[in-house]
Amino acid sequence: MKHLDGAAVTRPLDLTADVVVVGSGPAGSSAARELARAGARVLVVEAGPWVRPDEHPLSAFGAMSRLYRDMGASVVLGGAPIPYLQARMVGGSSPINGAICWRMPRDVWDEWCAADPALHDALPWPEIEALTNEIEARLGVAPTDPAIAGRKNLLMADGAAALGLEHRPIRRNVRGCTGLGRCLQGCPHGFKQSADVALLADALAHETTLLSNVEACDIVRTRGRADEICGRASGGGAVRLRARHAIVLAASAIQTPVLLLRNRITHGPVGEHFQCHPGVSLAGRFRDPVRMWEGATQGHEVIGLRHEGLKFEALGFDLTVLAARLDGVGRDLARSIADMAHWLDWGAAVRAEARGRVRSVLGRPVVTFTPSSRDVRRFRRGLRVLGEMMLAAGAEEVHPGVRGFAPRVTSRAALEQLEQHGPTRPGAYTAAITHMFGTCRMGREPRTSVVRPDFRHHAVDGLWIADSSVFPTSLGVNPQIPIMALAAMCARRVLAATAGARTTITPAA
Repeated sequence: MKHLDGAAVTRPLDLTADVVVVGSGPAGSSAARELARAGARVLVVEAGPWVRPDEHPLSAFGAMSRLYRDMGASVVLGGAPIPYLQARMVGGSSPINGAICWRMPRDVWDEWCAADPALHDALPWPEIEALTNEIEARLGVAPTDPAIAGRKNLLMADGAAALGLEHRPIRRNVRGCTGLGRCLQGCPHGFKQSADVALLADALAHETTLLSNVEACDIVRTRGRADEICGRASGGGAVRLRARHAIVLAASAIQTPVLLLRNRITHGPVGEHFQCHPGVSLAGRFRDPVRMWEGATQGHEVIGLRHEGLKFEALGFDLTVLAARLDGVGRDLARSIADMAHWLDWGAAVRAEARGRVRSVLGRPVVTFTPSSRDVRRFRRGLRVLGEMMLAAGAEEVHPGVRGFAPRVTSRAALEQLEQHGPTRPGAYTAAITHMFGTCRMGREPRTSVVRPDFRHHAVDGLWIADSSVFPTSLGVNPQIPIMALAAMCARRVLAATAGARTTITPAA
């Protein structure tokens, strides 16, 4: 009984384990792996389906309809409606992300410890580093091979070098990648070592059972202790999961606070302090074909301005998404489509200072967030640098995509004008959010945090949180590996607190 598909669960199901983990993404899979390898019996519950590599859709729109929450159309509300992307599948967003791997930045950890000294001993840097080393080795993390990078990535290297900006091939969690450019739809060959392919597979090799297509709805408490997760399988059956020792929430910085709020677990600033990395992008046309849908989806990055809260990445879209981003209708659109091979997009991820909020409305998330004036200045700065890199790499023209500014730019002087005098309204910029943090943040002080420095909930015994919602701030870099490392650390804290107690998973009579 390693995997139960909720689509086939039509009658009540009752299971018991040592630990119930809600969510199977980078956090949930990492926590489950650490728990199971130590001998704990684990149940992992996931709202979405288990999609095998050879079942991943070919087109991006097919992937959005099947694998993304709300077809990828979830939007934060505020001064500028911005889409945020989350998956709904086994493995979380890791099967459909760009496979970008960053270690926990030491300067960010220093910020956390300066703001709350209790974190220095609770999250010791040597342990973070050791866990990161182990996880990276398991996932095969290595710089992108130039042989499969594709022109879109190599051109970014040329543009960054021309501007004197520090840059490098992106370190990715892949084995045997051939540069199909299908990371955002899911690798059809399983070359991406996503959470489902690697960490969850390790957990399932031990005493772990995965329940897919089961939505966790209720956190049942007995005398103040969380000891059950109740939910509904997509096949209609009621599901009851009993946790003898711990429940670990790992459903994301959006879904975890919503689960708490709809269960009236409102201690601390749950849902508050939402932080993220909004990204802006810029398109450019090159004389020779670049075929941005070929090569490693995201294989090169510019890191020389990370101290300004900016990180630049090459982007890769399939033909359907790229066509949807083109201007014109009718014959004009047809001409643009015929010219697609000459266009590429690069993006700038912004470590935004603005904070928002996640609420539960009728059990569904409502996220409010408005970029600050300084964040908008970073948008402008990022677009200028992207454009200058493209022109330096040989682009004939670039399109900033800023409402109220020139749609077509051919000179660095015009890009300087964009940075200095571009629109100040957040809504003038086309952005998207992919990394989210802070909505159940950890800390020593119960009044200002949701979980303790050891990941335990301040007010509810038996309840732990392992995902990026506990991060005190955003990272400014792609958080996949830090999420995995801290989730493994959370699992170790659970094991230490529940040492010596083990049971088996058995169906109810």
